[in-house]
Amino acid sequence: MSGFAELNLRPELLRAIEEQGYTEPTPIQVQAIPLVLAGRDVLGGAQTGTGKTAGFGLPLLQRLLPHANTSASPARHPVRALILTPTRELAAQVEESLRSYAKYTNLRTTVIFGGMNMDPQTEALRRGVEVLVATPGRLLDHVQQKTLNLSQVEVLVLDEADRMLDMGFIPDVTRIIKLLPAKRQGLLFSATFSDEIRKLSDTFLNNPVMVQVARRNATADSVKHVAIPVAREKKRELLSYLVQTRELKQVLVFTATKLGANRLAYQLNGDGVHATAIHGDKSQPERLVALNEFKEGKVRVLVATDVAARGLDIEDLPHVINFDLPNSPEDYVHRIGRTGRAGATGEAISLVSPEEQEKLEAIEKTIRLTIPREIITGYGMDSREVSSVLPHAGRADSRRERGGDALSGSRREPRPRDRDRPRNPPSQASRRTSSVPIDPIFLEPYRAETTRSTSAAASSGANSGSKPAGGKPAVQIAALLGGMRFKTK
Repeated sequence: MSGFAELNLRPELLRAIEEQGYTEPTPIQVQAIPLVLAGRDVLGGAQTGTGKTAGFGLPLLQRLLPHANTSASPARHPVRALILTPTRELAAQVEESLRSYAKYTNLRTTVIFGGMNMDPQTEALRRGVEVLVATPGRLLDHVQQKTLNLSQVEVLVLDEADRMLDMGFIPDVTRIIKLLPAKRQGLLFSATFSDEIRKLSDTFLNNPVMVQVARRNATADSVKHVAIPVAREKKRELLSYLVQTRELKQVLVFTATKLGANRLAYQLNGDGVHATAIHGDKSQPERLVALNEFKEGKVRVLVATDVAARGLDIEDLPHVINFDLPNSPEDYVHRIGRTGRAGATGEAISLVSPEEQEKLEAIEKTIRLTIPREIITGYGMDSREVSSVLPHAGRADSRRERGGDALSGSRREPRPRDRDRPRNPPSQASRRTSSVPIDPIFLEPYRAETTRSTSAAASSGANSGSKPAGGKPAVQIAALLGGMRFKTK
């Protein structure tokens, strides 16, 4: 395939994508575009960043061109194509791409998602729109408010369907499908495939054609993977060291939690690295500002949770760092899919603590790749701890270290604290025993001065193992103000 012209696309669309710099179609586009143009249902999968949006967007727009018109009447512009995405960022990115493709047509596009005022979205819907990109929750909000009519939808697209499954959106998607006409074209696209996704496709796709240009859960060949063993408490120091010493300019860092993202961004700024955080607790305007500043180079490090793993399309993003490994191996694929897009090179660095070794092994099994280890000394791990996160095979080949040969065959010199530590630590009982004699005053409640000397003598006798006159040992019991001694019967 020498170009998009051979895919039978209309001149209006070819002109638009030429302005976007598209020259050669990607494998997913070569296979999907003819099928969508033919009206077939498609179950499509490809690596993140290989052009899935154009793969369904261009033929979708061409199928809607007969409905394009310049009328101001909203009735002439009903919703004819519905694209559902799991996140706000992905929805905004998809709509931006579709709007650029439709530049020289009279088709209208808009996007609706949560976190924003509904009034501007309602106004756009009332003016009429042929192509609607939405997140499931906000779409149902508009349906409930009766500001949206889906009775004339001809094409339904589920983008990143596996993420919808992970985020629990499938019940909402099922409700939306019931609102659509029974006769429609269905397209399901995802960067990763699972058996659950195939089951989902059976619910709304009619005899779909399977399009998969790479093995399941594959990553881009242009991405270099590296895992750096590090103690958990040293991760932030190592991250700051890598960014500053290697002069990394645009770095997308993933953390496991929202609180962790905020804390890490704050600490990096304290280290002199300009950073900001983006996650679900941020308002949509805050997230857009942070993303734009990162794209423009005003922010050096963007710290994100997995909410940002879908839909971020940053041109030539060179570095993605996993500060925390994801719980799901498939999320690793989506995270590093932000770099190495459209054939560009990229680097995916994972900071791996000993507690994350099982997650790393699951990731390697999923992507069918042994990730090379890079050893950097001075960050809280000795050779025994580092060996726990090395691959079982080929460990010697993946060693690379600066400042020493901690993993060589030479014997490691013992640390002073190891050498000086006694081999037999004192027992728990001996640690509790004090060499300082106990003052008898702390063993008895207050008594008059005339009897205190007698009490002291009795206590001294008890401590030395002697017995009182009655012949039976005294027993100390709890009392409100101190210990009191009574004879056992």
